Amino acid sequence: MKKYLATALFTLAGFCNADYSSHPEAAEFIDNMVEKHAFAREDIVSWLSVAKHQESIVKAMSRPAEKVKPWYEYRKHFISDRRISGGVAFWQQHRETLEQAERDFGVDPAIIVSIIGVETNYGSNTGSYKVVDALTTLAFDYYTYTDKRESRKRFFTAELENLFLLSREQDQNPIELKGSYAGAMGWGQFMPSSYRAYAVDYDDDQFADIWNNPTDAIGSVANYFSEHGWRQGETVAVRANINSDPAEDSLNNLHRPKLSLEELGTQGYSIIEQLPAETKALPMRFSAKYGNEYWLGMHNFYVISRYNPRTKYAMAVYQLSELIRQQKCAETDACSAQ
Repeated sequence: MKKYLATALFTLAGFCNADYSSHPEAAEFIDNMVEKHAFAREDIVSWLSVAKHQESIVKAMSRPAEKVKPWYEYRKHFISDRRISGGVAFWQQHRETLEQAERDFGVDPAIIVSIIGVETNYGSNTGSYKVVDALTTLAFDYYTYTDKRESRKRFFTAELENLFLLSREQDQNPIELKGSYAGAMGWGQFMPSSYRAYAVDYDDDQFADIWNNPTDAIGSVANYFSEHGWRQGETVAVRANINSDPAEDSLNNLHRPKLSLEELGTQGYSIIEQLPAETKALPMRFSAKYGNEYWLGMHNFYVISRYNPRTKYAMAVYQLSELIRQQKCAETDACSAQ
């Protein structure tokens, strides 16, 4: 048994370090790109042959902060005085573009700024991995390491397919594009499929440049939120009190809100804000340093979560957006009702 296990591990290691064009599962992928999308076989083979397995990507994917950190620790990773002041500076520098995006897409500028702040610290950290390395590693090897469901493999294989498609559509070299360890790219960290679906050329220079052009990044993030149903002017989330112990399985279930505030009131939830009783919300609990916080997330909170399907992520984006707005108001004396 030990001899068999050692052989298996050796074989897997060999696949991980080999030319990805000769990976056991590459033939099907290559055939698909040729037959479905009319790529030249030699192009796909050439791109896969230079892609490199990145063990650091496997390790990073196996320890996401969302799962291992309580809320009060996770929050500190994204919300700081420096990131708040950076958001204010970004807002002021790109004020006209953000105002135009609000008119065109109906999306709160504070949310756009916050997303770019959370994702890349306002463009200062867009990722140093070659996207082709990240996606081949995750499509062909990651699921083998982690024994994840087949859906994970399908997801990253589809993203690799979309990488080559966007490269052809945008006349880009797919082996030169860089991004995060998960294959997300640019100021707003779009996966290749999201780029193809939502990226916009917001300055009309014939290229949706989310990597180096903050104008295109702002327009693309705004378009993403608009296409996912952002409702202009609506409340995102509110703090709640509760006078009973809620069922564990009723909390932090990230789905489109279904229960009205009136129905949640019968479960013991109450809020200070005056909102229509029929407003739909989802109940959440977060681990604060000295106890629990209860929140109700409305439709726009759910929309934020379409960017990253985690309640902690959506709450970090929302809270950072509010803190940036507050500081901008204090510094410019130009507050307006949102």
